Amino acid sequence: MNEELIRRAREVLSDPRNQKEEVQALQDTIYVVGGKWRLMIINSICNGNRRFRDIYRSIPEMSTRMLSRELKDMEANQLIKRTVIPAYPVIVEYTETDYCLSFGGIILEMINWGKMHREK
Repeated sequence: MNEELIRRAREVLSDPRNQKEEVQALQDTIYVVGGKWRLMIINSICNGNRRFRDIYRSIPEMSTRMLSRELKDMEANQLIKRTVIPAYPVIVEYTETDYCLSFGGIILEMINWGKMHREK
């Protein structure tokens, strides 16, 4: 792990802060992107899986019912955009929003941390 990154994190986390405000912010973040599936769905969509079936196939062990529910919640929280293309049959595509992409750096850091943890 990058020693500079650890030093900086320790420095930032040890400064006196407004804990009540931070707890609220953490709760809000976990509410919007938490859970077992949401980060994997975001990652799948950002990797080019736009259709329901493609997203479903890219995430092992997830049910279609759960994916449907998560996509609706994520759309309500403006993380993804659902577009209906009038064709026969109707085509529905999901894309990440700019709001979702603002979380991208954190997701990449979580992926990097997860890889490092697996090696350890």
